[in-house]
Amino acid sequence: MRTRMLALSVVSVAALLAAAAAFSAAADGADGETGREPVSAADLLAEVKTCTRISHGKYRMDQGGPAKVPVCGTKGAVFWKADMDIDCDGRITAACSRKTDPSFLPGTAFQTSVGEPLDSARLPYVVVPGPGPLWNYTKSRIAGGGVAAVIYRGKVQYAVVGDTGPTGIIGEASYAAAEALGIDPDPKTGGTASGVTYILFKNSRVSPIESREAAVTVGRASARKFVEDD
Repeated sequence: MRTRMLALSVVSVAALLAAAAAFSAAADGADGETGREPVSAADLLAEVKTCTRISHGKYRMDQGGPAKVPVCGTKGAVFWKADMDIDCDGRITAACSRKTDPSFLPGTAFQTSVGEPLDSARLPYVVVPGPGPLWNYTKSRIAGGGVAAVIYRGKVQYAVVGDTGPTGIIGEASYAAAEALGIDPDPKTGGTASGVTYILFKNSRVSPIESREAAVTVGRASARKFVEDD
């Protein structure tokens, strides 16, 4: 009995030490799987300095604005640099509804694992232009539930591909994505006019799509592969 209790105590101490190490890594922002520091905004931006355009022309950032944003491609990702408009569509919440957003729609192009609209107020997601004459995201190995890195003022937020937008306009993300990046998430008055980089990783998949934690895990791994292999 004493021997068994001693063994259990040793196991318990080991578990506590492992938990403490994991907590310490998380607190320091280290990658829990590799023990390495996560890829930084600067690391990612260094990979997207130059654009090999894959879109057949350029996108507008707003209706009636100039068409000046190309979609660019690399071996492992597609990217663009634009503004951020706020997508508040999906699940009805205190933050996102017809009361808060005159353009509110109660659905998203991609749904949760149980077939419900995504929750813009809680889940960071990006909006891709719907397939059209300029670009078809599906032909670039981008899909709903894929992972993206959204960068603004030195901060990286991992997000899922969660909705589609107009075929000629680009630069939109969810309420939660904006809020996480320090951008005003108000769907009427928020967003930012410039300075946002969207990097969508090819052949990536977050499961379930509605898991914010899974998006971070897949995002960090995809970002690491992107900066090391691309």
